[in-house]
Amino acid sequence: MNIIMQIRRIVLISVLALGAVSLLLILLGISPLTIGITLAKGSIFSWLKFNHVLSVWIPLLLCSCGLLFTFRAGLWNIGVEGQVICGAIGATLVLRLDNTGLPPAALLSLALFSSFLAGGLWGALAGLLKTKGGVNEIFGGLGLNFVAQGAVLWLILGPWKRAGMASMSGTDLFPRELWMWIPPGWRVAPAAMVLVIIIFLLTSLILNASQFGLKIKAAGFNPQASRLFGIRPGLVGFTAMSIGGGLAGLAGGVQVSCVYHRLIPSISSGYGYLALLVVMLAGYKVTPVPIICLLFACLAAGSIQLPITLQIDSSLSGVIQGALVLSGLLVYGLQQGKSRGH
Repeated sequence: MNIIMQIRRIVLISVLALGAVSLLLILLGISPLTIGITLAKGSIFSWLKFNHVLSVWIPLLLCSCGLLFTFRAGLWNIGVEGQVICGAIGATLVLRLDNTGLPPAALLSLALFSSFLAGGLWGALAGLLKTKGGVNEIFGGLGLNFVAQGAVLWLILGPWKRAGMASMSGTDLFPRELWMWIPPGWRVAPAAMVLVIIIFLLTSLILNASQFGLKIKAAGFNPQASRLFGIRPGLVGFTAMSIGGGLAGLAGGVQVSCVYHRLIPSISSGYGYLALLVVMLAGYKVTPVPIICLLFACLAAGSIQLPITLQIDSSLSGVIQGALVLSGLLVYGLQQGKSRGH
């Protein structure tokens, strides 16, 4: 019954959002059907383009899984962008160790672990500012985002600059043996897909079917009452921020080792902020998150075709994403108001 209600809610949200966007397009003299076909052609009408969708879906789902932990704990992890960047820095640090004698597969695995650790430490710092320093996690996260962005620029233009020059295009490419293996005709590594699916299943298991998941929910729902059951909300929140940061950092590691094969200034690609919209639209539930991530990934990939085919700015996909989130907030708000009325 709960799944049926979630499906109805998603359908209602989609109808409201697409209806509002379609009305806006009609008023501007643009055919919504043409926009929809163009977005589909740019995302799912060929295997190569769908691979582009998957290359967006993987880091977006990783960030969203991390945010599920922090939202469930009642914390707004706005610092997820900085955690992605720190994860990318951690992975790059390991992949630059070309004199260790380790096999490429071992070095790649170590790089992904390093990305999880770096992102987790950055998330833990935000949690520490919250629990020990009394700094609201929103302000702490935003401040740490700026610090991380400054750090990656300093590394790219300074210690890790390209041979003979400093360039905003990023560091030198890693040796090909340190790229995640991608089959011919693909643009995404199968290992990255397997990794993100395992992470999502573990996230669902921990949050919905474990004692720790119950503690996170209790601490987030009512911190005062949870203390009566021996739960320490501060420690639970700190742990949730660390896990969330680690998963966001892992997204940065995937960006470095699978997508760009180097460190670039915009390595986070805005997936941290986009993941906030995903989790909000999912109503902080685990099950709808992969589907919503796939929808957002299709919009992001398909929007590239808008200026090419129709001379319409690709930011239209952001309008659609915003309409979806606003519709979701409206639907959830009305349903909560109705339940309180009863």
